[in-house]
Amino acid sequence: MSSQPIEFFYFDLGNVLLYFDHDRACRQMAQVADAPVEQVRDVVFFSGMQIRYETGEIDTAEFHAYFCQQTGRSPIQDELALAASDIFELNHPVIEIAEALHEQGRRLGILSNTCACHWDFCIAGRYPFLHQCFEQYVLSYEAKSMKPDAGIYQAAIEQAGVAPASIFFVDDRPENVAGAREYGLDAVLFIGADRLREDLAARGILAG
Repeated sequence: MSSQPIEFFYFDLGNVLLYFDHDRACRQMAQVADAPVEQVRDVVFFSGMQIRYETGEIDTAEFHAYFCQQTGRSPIQDELALAASDIFELNHPVIEIAEALHEQGRRLGILSNTCACHWDFCIAGRYPFLHQCFEQYVLSYEAKSMKPDAGIYQAAIEQAGVAPASIFFVDDRPENVAGAREYGLDAVLFIGADRLREDLAARGILAG
């Protein structure tokens, strides 16, 4: 834990602010494409294309073209993207923490491994708190780097505009927390909202 006062707060998106369900994505994509679920799972998650998409190496159109080629199906791109993206549920207790920090005038950002279609789905007005509470979005497909690689943390530090030790970060994956700490961020593992409140309180921060 840093001895410096926290000036900026980064939250991971998936399984911190929003729960997500990859199995649901596979079922919905399979239905739209009229393809076997296991084939969809292999194409999306075991081919390496998800990582290429989340690091911005390919865009949505290229991902769609690859999916069609590998499955032999031709679903409409927008319908497939919606099926892949309509997989999120609000984690209300953590959102309440973010809202409380925002009301205190704290600076907040999102630091997430994600792809264009998921982010477009989330930021399109379905979850108003993303617009209301967060001033910076550091997204892997835009940064061309995924946690726990160095590039995305460097981008996060630059966008926050403060010293790394003054940045608090919460993520649900130990390797991402370890990566953030390596680059000087005050990072904690997300276990639950109560623990997050305790982590903030230990830093002299009240989260509602």
